[in-house]
Amino acid sequence: MSILDKITGRAKKAAGDLTGDASLRSEGRKEERKGEEKEKLAEAQERVEDKAKDVADLERRT
Repeated sequence: MSILDKITGRAKKAAGDLTGDASLRSEGRKEERKGEEKEKLAEAQERVEDKAKDVADLERRT
């Protein structure tokens, strides 16, 4: 869903620019940042899962 947030945010930001609506532009910026943060969270979760697998492998070997 993060890509959808980013696309929607960019569209709102552009619409705000075209119409001169500062609140719409601000809302678009917020939504775009939300998408970026969701991506960062997903990447962090993947790293955690990878580390958990590494630990499980080490435990099995010992």
